[in-house]
Amino acid sequence: MSSYFGDAAFKFLRGVARHNNKDWFDAHRQEYEVQVRQPFLRLIADLQPALAAISPHYRADPRPVGGSLFRIHRDTRYSNDKSPYKPWQGARLFHERRREVAAPSFYLHLQPGNSFVGAGLWHPETHTQRKVRQFILDNPGGWKRTAHDPKLRRRFALDDSEVMVRPPRGFPADFEFIDDLKHRNWALLRPLDDATMTGPRLRRQVEADLLALAPFVDYLCAALDLEF
Repeated sequence: MSSYFGDAAFKFLRGVARHNNKDWFDAHRQEYEVQVRQPFLRLIADLQPALAAISPHYRADPRPVGGSLFRIHRDTRYSNDKSPYKPWQGARLFHERRREVAAPSFYLHLQPGNSFVGAGLWHPETHTQRKVRQFILDNPGGWKRTAHDPKLRRRFALDDSEVMVRPPRGFPADFEFIDDLKHRNWALLRPLDDATMTGPRLRRQVEADLLALAPFVDYLCAALDLEF
């Protein structure tokens, strides 16, 4: 089984981090295509059969434009950071109805020393946050099974990058999972070391992780009245 990414992919991404400007990127565009973009598109295509077996409503879309792979160009319109390129490459395996309603996704992130796989809701709007919180409050047993399963949590951690200081208004402070209701994102993440990302078993590893994350995504889909 061959690898998708090699050391050259990480070398390119480290270069982007050091020389984040159009001249450097244009001079190394071929490296990006050969070492990062095309291998990632191939990996996305290869993940589709396993993803379809997990859920017929999710897509690993290898189209170069409009598919699962995020652009490496940053949207700087509303950011204080005006650097034009991301020093990573990411892909979202999305729900077929993602353009109609907020939907959880699976995600794979390639970055030297900071690669990871995960799934969940990232930066949902306020009304979506409230819907998920209410569903967790009404269905705590399912949340415990899918988000706090001991075997799952030995591999994945619940993202805590954006957490409210106080419980959200209207929710009981003594609720068993009140700390989870304080979250603004609901995502389970697992780091992948550089050796895994450049090794021949990457696809098998990601497929196993997608399968492990499926009940969590299923729960979030139920919270948002989405098919899984």
